[in-house]
Amino acid sequence: MRNRSWGFILLVLSAIVLNLDAFELRKGQKTERISGSAGDVLEDDPVGRLKVFVYELPSKYNKKILQKDPRCLNHMFAAEIYMHRFLLSSPVRTLNPEEADWFYTPVYTTCDLTPNGLPLPFKSPRMMRSAIQLISSNWPYWNRTEGADHFFIVPHDFGACFHYQEEKAIERGILPLLQRATLVQTFGQRNHVCLKEGSITVPPYAPPQKMQSHLIPPSIPRSIFVYFRGLFYDVGNDPEGGYYARGARAAVWENFKDNPLFDISTEHPTTYYEDMQRAVFCLCPLGWAPWSPRLVEAVIFGCIPVIIADDIVLPFADAIPWEDIGVYVDEKDVPNLDTILTSIPTEVILRKQRLLANPSMKQAMLFPHPAQSGDAFHQILNGLARKLPHDKSVYLRKGEKVLNWTAGPLADLKPW
Repeated sequence: MRNRSWGFILLVLSAIVLNLDAFELRKGQKTERISGSAGDVLEDDPVGRLKVFVYELPSKYNKKILQKDPRCLNHMFAAEIYMHRFLLSSPVRTLNPEEADWFYTPVYTTCDLTPNGLPLPFKSPRMMRSAIQLISSNWPYWNRTEGADHFFIVPHDFGACFHYQEEKAIERGILPLLQRATLVQTFGQRNHVCLKEGSITVPPYAPPQKMQSHLIPPSIPRSIFVYFRGLFYDVGNDPEGGYYARGARAAVWENFKDNPLFDISTEHPTTYYEDMQRAVFCLCPLGWAPWSPRLVEAVIFGCIPVIIADDIVLPFADAIPWEDIGVYVDEKDVPNLDTILTSIPTEVILRKQRLLANPSMKQAMLFPHPAQSGDAFHQILNGLARKLPHDKSVYLRKGEKVLNWTAGPLADLKPW
């Protein structure tokens, strides 16, 4: 027992040494440019490389839904609202659909919220079907490709599968009418039925102004080794504990709740953002879906993200060198987290922190208003631009049909 106690003391001392190094880095404001193709992609400018036509839909599909519940402006799925606002005044927008490369349908499918502020995606398929029926009836462009030159923002837990529990999302599958469209979604997991090939994976929305207001002086050292705030068990939705986070969060709690290197709790303090800026590592485990807003917060606050989500596809992976700035830990290896993190060499940690300090890295993770060069809006447009020109095969012959309008659960076919 005594040896184990001394082991913990040594680990804490090593953490303090790391913090001193990190303090010197922050005080000097050193950054490191992202090298190679990733850095080039990150700095791309989409203006002049594509034109987007924005469908004008009745306000019941967007603005009226937001008026009913303004909380939608601040939750982690709000990218669908801000992307719409951005495109309305973007230089890539065209009012002439004949010259458009892409078509965008502004539908706020995540703005039906519970009293606790959680989105209810159950009406989303009917709402999306209704919007697609509308654009296909009033404009000729959908019918030319059955949506292959259209993109949709679907920031649900499991994208266009429209369910927050993975098992039921898989059972539903992607809404059949979106099978040919490009999906812009927060969800990304390799070899998963809810991730369509060609999807653009984006960060969840995190309020830029709110985070900016919580910045602390760079002279404050990182005195926390590992930090996490959030659920370890979702008793309300998963009483038996068989699905939530595939057991990874439970394993964090069971193994490290008494470890002095781990500052973990279910409580969400008012100093949450400040605490992340005082931490060396921030845990980013999966929840119901593989991703989490903590990923954005960690990057913004220079806390090395510890990504615990097998097969995750991370936001803008062709522009952000996630392996260089983060630490990947397999879900099965969570019980060894302390050993894994304390064995990372100091020079490796310092390089990750220098990369995280790169302003262009942080900018790419945010949806600021007004928009700024290189932000998440521009990274989405860059992703769309890289898909051009459209292959001739996406254009259907006269009378040709590919999509099955009657496919999917019967409840989805009810009018919205």
